[in-house]
Amino acid sequence: MPKTHQTGLPSREQILDFIAKADAPAGKREIARAFGLLGNEKIELKALLKDMADEGLIDSAPGRAFHKMGGVPKVTVLRIVDVEGDQPVAVPEIWHADTPPPRLRVVEKGRRTALGPGDRILARTEEAGRGWLAHPLKKLARGEELVLGVLHAEGDRLWLKPVDKREKRDWPVSDAATAGPGDLVLAEKTGRPPRMTVKVSEILGDPFQPRSFSLIAIHKHGIPDHFAEEVIAEAERVAGLALSDREDLTHLPIVAIDPADARDHDDAVWAMRDDDPANPGGFRAIVAIADVSFYVRPGGRLDREARRRGNSVYFPDRVVPMLPETLSADMCSLKEGRDRAALACHLTISAAGALTAWRFSRARVRLAANIAYEDAQAAIDAGDGAPMVAEVLRPLWDCWAALAKARDARQPLDLDLPERRVVLDEKGRILSVAPRERLDAHRLIEDYMIAANVAAAKALEARKAPVMYRVHEPPSREKLVALKEYLKTFGIEFALGQVVRSATFNHILAKLETDDEARPRVMEQVLRSQTQAYYGPGNAGHFGLALGSYAHFTSPIRRYADLLVHRALVGAYGLDPAAAATALTADDAAGMERLGELISQAERRAMEAERDTIDRYVAAFLSTKVGEVLDTRITGVKAFGFFATVEGLGGDGLVPVSTLGAERFHHDETGHSLTGEESGDAFTIGQRLKLRLVEADPISGSLRFELPEGANHLPVRRPMRGKGRPIVGRRGRPAGIRHQGRKR
Repeated sequence: MPKTHQTGLPSREQILDFIAKADAPAGKREIARAFGLLGNEKIELKALLKDMADEGLIDSAPGRAFHKMGGVPKVTVLRIVDVEGDQPVAVPEIWHADTPPPRLRVVEKGRRTALGPGDRILARTEEAGRGWLAHPLKKLARGEELVLGVLHAEGDRLWLKPVDKREKRDWPVSDAATAGPGDLVLAEKTGRPPRMTVKVSEILGDPFQPRSFSLIAIHKHGIPDHFAEEVIAEAERVAGLALSDREDLTHLPIVAIDPADARDHDDAVWAMRDDDPANPGGFRAIVAIADVSFYVRPGGRLDREARRRGNSVYFPDRVVPMLPETLSADMCSLKEGRDRAALACHLTISAAGALTAWRFSRARVRLAANIAYEDAQAAIDAGDGAPMVAEVLRPLWDCWAALAKARDARQPLDLDLPERRVVLDEKGRILSVAPRERLDAHRLIEDYMIAANVAAAKALEARKAPVMYRVHEPPSREKLVALKEYLKTFGIEFALGQVVRSATFNHILAKLETDDEARPRVMEQVLRSQTQAYYGPGNAGHFGLALGSYAHFTSPIRRYADLLVHRALVGAYGLDPAAAATALTADDAAGMERLGELISQAERRAMEAERDTIDRYVAAFLSTKVGEVLDTRITGVKAFGFFATVEGLGGDGLVPVSTLGAERFHHDETGHSLTGEESGDAFTIGQRLKLRLVEADPISGSLRFELPEGANHLPVRRPMRGKGRPIVGRRGRPAGIRHQGRKR
């Protein structure tokens, strides 16, 4: 491009040509330099560029480079909005044209982290044929241009209070549209610091309506919750597919045992004594799983949408399914008395619970019953001679006794982590929040599912086929060092040189079996030392379950990883009568690492959304108990205070260090404690104590506690170092008698 002074301004065509060919972002300064413009010519150029923008020839965000209207800057910020196959699709983060923003195919080279919906990148762009390509230069922090919150009025002005408890400020509202105080809204940040405001872009309704808590999480985490018409149409079409030639298992009394409020039924079980003399005292069992791969074919709209979602998301009042209800709640749901397509895992189990053989088949099943956990447990406990108990449930329990032997022998990680259950009435109002009861019926189904998952992984390994493993790696050395230091405070030695297994932690917890104070604290730290499980094609075993090979096979209705495992089995064992129509594709086999990263991201997103929603329900439930003193347990300690959860309910609330008294508190990172310099009062992770509930905010799901004045609780005590000084509790309370570092 010219770099010498020319007479007069460049033409519109020259400017457009320069913008299109420039190797770097082309702003007003770059254009002026390229054409050698000086003095007043720069002022005239500014006016010309404004005219060109008004005429729809060019576009630019304030202070950014120009680009052709309908085009994309050479270097710009993009937001990932979809993943088609293995390729992310992005749109410009800022787009002022009246036309829809272009969709750019993101070309990644040598990357180690997957890009998923919601990610932001700085990218170099180019036009290629009829479309646009983007070459990532840098991954950016996730965008915060949209804020989810509740409007409130102060004087004659509206403000937005974010629902995210981490947001510490309210935003002034520049444009509320038709929204008013009390409305839950999505708003877009506008302007520049320090004069940023928000503009309401969508009104979501009343945040205090019972069914709004899950809606908040759906919008906050960007969970897709509506199916396109084309996806629904494809689901309805494939739901009518005739079942192919299959192994007929309709004569077997296979049953599904699920929660009473289950929305789908994708697994069912059957077992009986093995009459083979080569397997004395052993069993034969079948774990039948909905054959989702028969209906959801690779490359279709259904498949692309399921991959984008990654999994179903379960809330107390609704489920956001991975598949449309035509499939998830009907044709792929195993129901009593109806013929259904299943992928059956046939297991041979020894008297000691070892898996000695397995095979997989595409089958036709007709369930004998759908039974709730509680009903199955009650029937077994009653011990009556009803046919369902004697012929179906009792053999299942007998086989499970063998599986339980094998489980006890390998000693998987045994942490007492009760699941919270929110019970709602017909209008969505909260009736109760309580830990979900753990029955033998729950453990039975878990062990059958684990056995099938192990068989699936080993069956694929035997054929050297791709496996989407469920990986749980051992704790890192850094975490183990921190745990060792913490255990020292309880007089427990922990050798770093040993081979750490799940049983190692079980033995530590067993030493504290009768110590009601120390056990929950150590259990909390053992949990914090664990790594996060993920999906991937590289087998690193499952540390928590103490298994060398493990894949998720049993829930393809709600997990895309399981669907991939089904397809791999179909291909590896030739189970598809229509050639490779439902088998794993070559592209997916080659892209398993990337697929694992994407569905792991989706899983984490779902877990955060579900946890946030439960926290909001808990806060709503506790909002009527503000001012009451509750039994709590400390779950985290920081320099600024400690977090506590209500026993049996959950929800984390902060006790700020500023409310603990006038004395100075020392934060011990290793011991996870706060200790008063004068009193010696210590608050440490896992400690149980009574706290007064000061605030419960259902919108953010946050709680706030304080120490009750004069309450009869004894904080953990540590001996004072000063000689001759009496150990006196704060506010004249008696000092606690338990000292850290002394084993009880």
